Amino acid sequence: MKLFIKDHLSFILLYLITFICLPFIIEQLDGFENHYYYFSFLAITLLIILLLIRYLRRKKMYTHLKKENLEQAGFLVYRPHAPIEKAYANQLKEFSSLLLKEQDTYQDFLQEQQLLISHAVHQMKTPISVMQLLVQSNQINDVKSLEWQKVKAECDKINFSLNQLLSYSRSTQLLSDLKIEAMPLKKIIQEVINDLKDYFIEEELFPKVTIAEEVILYSDRKWMKVVVFQLLSNAIKYGEKYSTVHIYYRDGQLSIHNRGETIPKSEINRLFNLFYTGSKGRKRSEATGIGLYLVKRILITLDHPFELTSHHQETIFTIELSKSISTAAD
Repeated sequence: MKLFIKDHLSFILLYLITFICLPFIIEQLDGFENHYYYFSFLAITLLIILLLIRYLRRKKMYTHLKKENLEQAGFLVYRPHAPIEKAYANQLKEFSSLLLKEQDTYQDFLQEQQLLISHAVHQMKTPISVMQLLVQSNQINDVKSLEWQKVKAECDKINFSLNQLLSYSRSTQLLSDLKIEAMPLKKIIQEVINDLKDYFIEEELFPKVTIAEEVILYSDRKWMKVVVFQLLSNAIKYGEKYSTVHIYYRDGQLSIHNRGETIPKSEINRLFNLFYTGSKGRKRSEATGIGLYLVKRILITLDHPFELTSHHQETIFTIELSKSISTAAD
């Protein structure tokens, strides 16, 4: 109630002056009945003066309220004068402080979560590595054993999922982790292909790289390898047996092209949503719906536009690198 009275005090004073003081003064000077229009003129003039004063005092507030896309630091750009403005500004200050506290708490939670995931993944990687070594040693002694081949395949799946989980966890700090450097594009692709060599052999697919040696990419080496690793893994996973996965660079674009079941148009954009696996992914138990989401997140941060197309049993993932590429001739 007090705040309401304070905010309307100027109108209360105007009302008292207009309808009590002015008629009395005019009556004393020359009679009120003969100066009705003069009274109306003075009343309207006083109202206009009051509105003008209130507008000038609150002009910054009105300008501030019209702004769009305000940032958190821009809540209190104007200086409050009226009681209602001061009360509102105080509420916004408290709200801003609460947001900052919640943001700090959330950041601490994310960091703690990232540390726990990183620690858990590394703890699990050690026994996985031991199991892989045991599988390799037993495969040497028993080459024809299908059981050891199955164990190896399952170990590779676990290792891939752990790497994917670790990359996803670290991607929350992607901006602070970036390091832009010059690197041969073909070398990056070949390193990833070498990491996936056993997977290519197991699925009976063949990689073919058509990239000139002098093509130099300016980007983050670690995160670009994550992107290429995810894309080639998908190309192998959903590729047609005995076919070739083509990786080529042409006119500023890096493309990964594989044969396989066509992706429905209705699913193309949704494949980049977290945990969405699509109709093809539902047929495979190892599909997580994390890979393409991670690819999208990294490429947007690196400012590399991309496009996924699929038709006539062929799927092509294209990354636009023209802004980040140089050659020996340049």
